[in-house]
Amino acid sequence: MRMFKLLLIFLFLCTAVNPVAHAADAPPNFTFHGAGYGHGVGLSQMGARFMALSGKSSAEILQYYFKDVVIEPKDDSKILRVNIGHSLATAKIFTAIKGGQIQLFEGDIADSSDAVPVATFDSKSYLTFSLLGSNTVPILTTGKTSSYLNKGKIFTIRWSGTRYLSGIDSVVNVTQTGVTQKYRYGQMQLKTLRVGTTYRIELTNSVRLADEYLWGVSEMPSYWPIAALEAQAIASRTYALSKAGIYRAACDCDLYGQSTDQVFVGYAKETEKKYGQIWKNVVSNTAGLTITQSGQPITAYFFSSSGGKTETAENAWGSARTFTQSVDDPGSLDLTLNPNFVTWNRVVSQNVVATAFKLPDVVTLEILSKNESGTVAQIRATASTGAQVVLKGETFRSRAKIPSAWFDLVSVQN
Repeated sequence: MRMFKLLLIFLFLCTAVNPVAHAADAPPNFTFHGAGYGHGVGLSQMGARFMALSGKSSAEILQYYFKDVVIEPKDDSKILRVNIGHSLATAKIFTAIKGGQIQLFEGDIADSSDAVPVATFDSKSYLTFSLLGSNTVPILTTGKTSSYLNKGKIFTIRWSGTRYLSGIDSVVNVTQTGVTQKYRYGQMQLKTLRVGTTYRIELTNSVRLADEYLWGVSEMPSYWPIAALEAQAIASRTYALSKAGIYRAACDCDLYGQSTDQVFVGYAKETEKKYGQIWKNVVSNTAGLTITQSGQPITAYFFSSSGGKTETAENAWGSARTFTQSVDDPGSLDLTLNPNFVTWNRVVSQNVVATAFKLPDVVTLEILSKNESGTVAQIRATASTGAQVVLKGETFRSRAKIPSAWFDLVSVQN
């Protein structure tokens, strides 16, 4: 009996140290070959450029990429709250405009004209916000002197030359994570939010959609053909209208100012040397024009370039959108226009791939199927434990941070 027990223990230990596959078999890298950049749904920006150069109008471009839509004027005078600083630990606010003023208020004062500022300062001073437990502390610095103001969870910032504060036209500089951006319009709000077990700062800029917001959207180079720029302006207006008024607690906003929604760079876009005024003119010339279906603004998705054919929302994300369709996109395959993404190769580390599938490691990858557009429909990963996970190609693309879902697995590097 004793020998039998020892044999059982031995067999158990052998099983424990010899899983279906060894973690050592997990390759350090995977190599992918593909084409295009972005999710592939809706308006192809490279395709719009190609069509504009071929003489197509903005309306023709949009009605080619979006199915059964109408382009018509809509009221775009809404005020948007745009997130310009997400999950921050600190932020710095100042103006470099001589004679310009910045005011700080406690709380969310909305459009109030009666609120009393807790601090007013000019270009000789700057304001730093730092987290202190569940609150944020504003610190006003002038020269070598710093003053700690009352801590709080919500603050409003206004500056001169806006509809909220008269005076010399000013520009507010916001420094976060080592990067400084300039903002000319609206007002800002800073809010402390709980994230898990800690707290972070959300910084938003409230701007008018029709001009103040669109002037700062930077999703297409301003030197591209006018018809392409007009298509982008209409798509950007439409996308913003589809999100306006739908509050997101995680960002204290209607829209993120990053590629999660649309890239909003504030004053930098309209002051771009030589081309900034072109974009402002395009926004003005397309005033109010919106892409609609059944009278409502669509979620006008757009992306950089495809693998030669656009994708549907259903294939990309699993949710059907009647205005999306898969159409030929020859502009994305034009080497002159799109030299970096007609084809591409990417090496992705074991850690990134395993994290994408939420597995301890990945021993093998297998593309199970592709969509009509050529994108990967499903991709399966197998771990050394034998566990398998299947993802949509677009989900894997996003998590692994490769350019697009138009890809093939080229090699596994051991």
